Amino acid sequence: MSITIDRSGGAHSRRLRKRGDEVFRRATLAAALIVLAVLTGVFVSLLVGAWPALRTYGPGFFVTESWNPVTERFGALAPLYGTVVTSIIAMVIAVPAGLGIAIFLTETCPRRLRRSIGIAIELLAGIPSIIYGIWGLFVFAPFMQTVVQPAIISTLGEVPLAGPLFAGPPYGIGLLTAGLILAMMILPFIASIAREVFLTVPDMLREAAYGMGMTRWEVNRSIVIPHVRTALVGGTMLALGRALGETMAVTFVVGNAHRISGSILQPGTTISAVLANEFTEATTDLYTASLVALGLVLFIITFLVLSGAQLLLGRMRQRAGA
Repeated sequence: MSITIDRSGGAHSRRLRKRGDEVFRRATLAAALIVLAVLTGVFVSLLVGAWPALRTYGPGFFVTESWNPVTERFGALAPLYGTVVTSIIAMVIAVPAGLGIAIFLTETCPRRLRRSIGIAIELLAGIPSIIYGIWGLFVFAPFMQTVVQPAIISTLGEVPLAGPLFAGPPYGIGLLTAGLILAMMILPFIASIAREVFLTVPDMLREAAYGMGMTRWEVNRSIVIPHVRTALVGGTMLALGRALGETMAVTFVVGNAHRISGSILQPGTTISAVLANEFTEATTDLYTASLVALGLVLFIITFLVLSGAQLLLGRMRQRAGA
């Protein structure tokens, strides 16, 4: 007696699986292409919208401080300067504080407090930016005007090198206030990233370092941070990308003055604040094109920063998988 095996059903099933895999591959490829198409479309739209201003002013648009809608003289230097200064202030404050919080949570925090502090950080990250702006305008700026800025002016205002950075009357609002608000906003972001990165350090490295007699400070300085340096830099650049594009909170407290001042206590402006304040007030095509050109500058800067961050994080993942 012979047994006949029908292989047609198995072959049909394999064809269906291959067809399903091909459909899935094409669907995911289409999704990726949609993302690239949207990114390219945004860039092209900004470039087309900004072209009248770029054609009129040329490279001088990026190095001109003047911003006068009446005479139609526009330059990006003042908002670009304010964007860079406020972001630097925020990073100088938030990065050390965020790393300190992450080290505390992963190394020294009691277990009963670790979860509570972690939840508090996540809640702080979830507060809408406009809430930060309102609090900054009605609570933080008056405190800066009456307490912090007078103390800074009296102590650092006469220092030969640092004095110009803290010159002028205490307005409360200004570049320093905006930078501090930005620091508060990106602090939980940096702390969360650093915490997750520190948790990837093998316990074996820590235990070996402690076994050699190292202190906690020496372990973190010589073992933990060098081991994850690339990921920390990438995460910090992601936070910088958020700081560069922050709008509402900065608009409330930066002062919205189109000028460049050597003092960080004086009012200034940022690219996002200019766009939020003036886009609906643009009455001429050249005015609108100048605002779109500012948006193009912000888009390029943010894209470069975030691309650099992704490259660094990618290197970290490759090293972890090696």
